[in-house]
Amino acid sequence: MYSNKENVNILTALLVAHGVRHAVVCPGSRNAPIVHNMNECPDIACYPVTDERSAGFYALGMAMQVGKPVAVCVTSGTAVLNLAPAVAEAFYQQQPLVVISADRPARWVGQLDGQTLPQPDALGRFVKKAVSLPEPADDEERWYCNRLVNEALLELRRHGCGPVHINVPIAEPLFGFSVERLPGERVMALLPSKADGGGLGPFCLEAFVAAGRPMVVIGQTVEALGASLGRIPRHAVVLHESLCAVPGVCRFDEVLHRIGAADAYMPDFVLYVGGSIVSKRLKDFLRKTKDARMFFVAENGAVCDTFMHLEGIVEGHPADVLQAVSDRLDTKQGMSSEAYRNLWRQALDEAARLALDYEPPYSQMAAVKYFEEQLEDIDYGYHVHYANSTSVRLANIYADHYVYCNRGVNGIDGSLSTAAGFSVTTDDAVFCVVGDLSFFYDQNALWNRNLKGNLRIILLNNGGGGIFHQLKGLGQSAACCGLVAAAHHTDARGICVQNDVGYLAAKDMQEMRLGIVRLLTEEVNRPMLLEVFTDVQEDERALKTYFNLALGKE
Repeated sequence: MYSNKENVNILTALLVAHGVRHAVVCPGSRNAPIVHNMNECPDIACYPVTDERSAGFYALGMAMQVGKPVAVCVTSGTAVLNLAPAVAEAFYQQQPLVVISADRPARWVGQLDGQTLPQPDALGRFVKKAVSLPEPADDEERWYCNRLVNEALLELRRHGCGPVHINVPIAEPLFGFSVERLPGERVMALLPSKADGGGLGPFCLEAFVAAGRPMVVIGQTVEALGASLGRIPRHAVVLHESLCAVPGVCRFDEVLHRIGAADAYMPDFVLYVGGSIVSKRLKDFLRKTKDARMFFVAENGAVCDTFMHLEGIVEGHPADVLQAVSDRLDTKQGMSSEAYRNLWRQALDEAARLALDYEPPYSQMAAVKYFEEQLEDIDYGYHVHYANSTSVRLANIYADHYVYCNRGVNGIDGSLSTAAGFSVTTDDAVFCVVGDLSFFYDQNALWNRNLKGNLRIILLNNGGGGIFHQLKGLGQSAACCGLVAAAHHTDARGICVQNDVGYLAAKDMQEMRLGIVRLLTEEVNRPMLLEVFTDVQEDERALKTYFNLALGKE
């Protein structure tokens, strides 16, 4: 029988799955559930050593001899500190040591409770990875616990071997042993890629070929990946936003708004390439998949389990991996369902028609649509930056070109400064579409003598954080407008005057359209800004009507 502590059982199951077969265990009460589990597990041989300093070196010697990861398990308090000399030696000898420290709950640190000190990161730079597990109370915390253990154990042998530290808080009561079997835990695999794709092996390439409903999701990227896709769109549904350098607009957000979690649209295989995804709907949709095999492509081998079902991390360059998949499809007929691809293709075509046909009333949405339509006729070089929040979401509806956006952390700070910095190193036109809070927060971007006439700004000013009015339930709070959404009556005219920026203003459809045309066509030697004043309720209504049309409600 195994421990009643769920994080201990998840850890034990994954130690076995990742090939740990030897454990040096030290005495103690807090680590007793972990020691009990390893002793109960037929796949792990336990070796008791009382002195923790010596125990660390015992484990190091075992790792040297067996050539595989070896665990050393200690109780809470100063016990883990005694492992530091052996861990440092393992780090510089590149030996795969798994340090497991039992811990008191974090709430008792600094409360004069016995054997309690800050144990996470106690071994500092002498471990390749340090994690502290939650004590799971729900499915999301179980997923988190599983992910953390996988991350640590994968790091043991990534880019050379080395020690890792897994800290395990365990609340009392400690000594319940009534669980009959270890849980069947998800095991993540690290798949080193090669330029020819050979490193992907059966885990990814063959799984892609064999999938009936494969899907490729492309997040934010700078590099153009369109050519690397090759034959993939003929075999898989490819979803992307304007933040990746893939031609065309893919309005999957509108499709997902209509279909919800319909099984017919669910993939059975997902290859995720690139960085952040703006769409919360896509994340929610893919997190609801039941049996889809999911792989994430990362040059640095980082574990990014965005959709919460990650099976493998492909350590390779996105373009190389996509090309390898495409080449394999050239030589081997895939098993993907044409009906599945047609289902998505039809839905995406309908979304495209909706975006083309829908004429929003005067609003931020109307301004972005008109701006993007006029860009199609521009015959000079240009680059477009969108700020976060509503601005980038409107870009994903209308922008048929690559969009720059600070989506790494997606804060509102610095969007204008990023576009301004971009503009001083190019002679091409640089456009920045930015919301009012983001603009006023970053107004010092214009206080700079390096700026040239190629910087053009569209400021969408509806007197506050418009996106907050779209969050279900927040409108019921009296704090919504004045405090959360930061309602204001500020305009940019004075800022532009003091910084020698050409200023235009628009308060209706005609003024907005004339202003955008001037912004795109006038040749001046200083930056220009068009401030589009709209009403926050009208902005919300325009977007709501658009997505209701996607549902067929209008």
